[in-house]
Amino acid sequence: MYKSLNDYVEFLEGKGELIRIKEFVDPVLEIAEVTDRVSKQPDGGKALLFENTGTIFPVLTNMFGSEKRMLYAIGVESYEEIDNYFNNLIGEVTRERHSLMDRIKLLPQLKEASEWFPVKYKGDAPCQEVILFKPELSRLPVLQCWPGDGGRFITLPMVHTEDPMTGKRNVGMYRMQVFGEESTGMHWHRHKTGARHFSACKTNQFPVAVTLGGDPVYTYSATAPLPDGIDEYLLAGFLRNKAVELVDCLTQPLKVPADCDIVIEGYIEKNEKQIVEGPFGDHTGYYSLADLYPLLHITCISYKKGGIYPATLVGVPPQEDKYIAHATEKIFLTPIQFTMVPEMVDMHLPEEGTGHNLAFIRIKKRYPGEAIKVAHALWGAGQMMFNKIMMIFDEETDIRDREKVYEAICKNYSPRRDTHFSRGPLDVLDHAAPACGFGGKMLIDATSKLPEEAGVPLAHADAKQLKALHFTHDPNDLKGFINILIDKTIDTQDEYLSLWQWGANCDPIRDSRFTDGKLLMDAISKSKGTGVREWPTIAISSEDTIKAVDEKWESLGIGDFIASPSRRFLKK
Repeated sequence: MYKSLNDYVEFLEGKGELIRIKEFVDPVLEIAEVTDRVSKQPDGGKALLFENTGTIFPVLTNMFGSEKRMLYAIGVESYEEIDNYFNNLIGEVTRERHSLMDRIKLLPQLKEASEWFPVKYKGDAPCQEVILFKPELSRLPVLQCWPGDGGRFITLPMVHTEDPMTGKRNVGMYRMQVFGEESTGMHWHRHKTGARHFSACKTNQFPVAVTLGGDPVYTYSATAPLPDGIDEYLLAGFLRNKAVELVDCLTQPLKVPADCDIVIEGYIEKNEKQIVEGPFGDHTGYYSLADLYPLLHITCISYKKGGIYPATLVGVPPQEDKYIAHATEKIFLTPIQFTMVPEMVDMHLPEEGTGHNLAFIRIKKRYPGEAIKVAHALWGAGQMMFNKIMMIFDEETDIRDREKVYEAICKNYSPRRDTHFSRGPLDVLDHAAPACGFGGKMLIDATSKLPEEAGVPLAHADAKQLKALHFTHDPNDLKGFINILIDKTIDTQDEYLSLWQWGANCDPIRDSRFTDGKLLMDAISKSKGTGVREWPTIAISSEDTIKAVDEKWESLGIGDFIASPSRRFLKK
């Protein structure tokens, strides 16, 4: 548990996990370029504190960008601590109790849980030390991350809303494009809880409060896939083992953590026309296209003296968000097992899939068709509804060992028999979907087959010579059980980028066909007018930005020179 974001920064510095950069680095494009180089290092690099930003606020990036820092942020030494606690708690709550003494034994755990609920802060809140009733967003070092972005975007906002019917709070994370000193966009998708709260609002002005910073566990909690109606600050209280202290906003009827660094208060007019927001280089690695979203009118900005502006960079993986996703895998595995999929042993969302595109699942299989049942159960579980390509394996398969995954596919998967297609909701940012937010899904059943589901034998005589996945530039080059056609700009031997493009550029139903008992999937970039929507470009830095950072690299104090990851995609 950290008293402030400054406290977390000092902790990281003491652990050798942070670099202070005193040289001026421009929040427009340059901070993002430096962060991109560092965050793509094999161990995630270091957290970066840019102290000279042209404003009174330093900028902190990559603060969750390693497994160590992610564990530090949520206050545990390993994810097993959380998993063991959940298992013990669920075991105690669900165990049949025959005596009064058995019931009494549960009380200490219930008392502990009661201490996680947020409470009211007493006194003058640190987040309201400086108050601007005439808002000036230009005081904040808001980043522009990529040259094709529509402007500057707040990328780690914790957006507070309340259900107009029940009063229950939600804290979500929706990017915010700056349009002026007193207005931003509010990029919440129709699936998100904040959008649902806004839709249910009966008055013309819908109150919103946005916070930045504070204990880093707040930021993680805002990203977590909690069931609807569960307060994110309850999760934060559980993780930090201390209640979050909330203070009333100054101009809106909402509460925010008293120890956060910056508060932006405002409202959205129910009857106002939406504004064009974007483009934005997104976590998919591509620009999400400009679209219509609500406009936030800012009524007040407050902040603590000596506060820090936190930001994250998204784009072509790997980025900081891979470690956030890994934490979510570990923290929420037990609750998902308990509530929906008891046969699931492990879940892994490979970073190449940028969250939603790829999922590897390990199950304890007992009956025919169980893998299909699990896939549909998970596609109905919260944010797993956005998953596009799911692979399911036996419990003996280590789904975090890529070679073991490929061995299981070669051993147990027959394309025609074991490829199952469906349709459903997809991430609004999925540009390959035939329609916005709706498209094809695919299950690859790589479990061993029981007698009832054995079906026909493999249809191709060369099965023993086939690869599990084969990336190719030639649609006639079918050397795998699953053959994936990728752009010629990507080396077929670069498995990481090939997997990324497969998940990003493919709609499983539109882009799949079987040839000689093998599966061919088209993951090449497509042009509008060929049965697809407008196709975005990859988010990369410009030559000018790369050159500017190259020239000042030595003065940054980061260490050995790191070349720009964007150069892989720049035309030579």
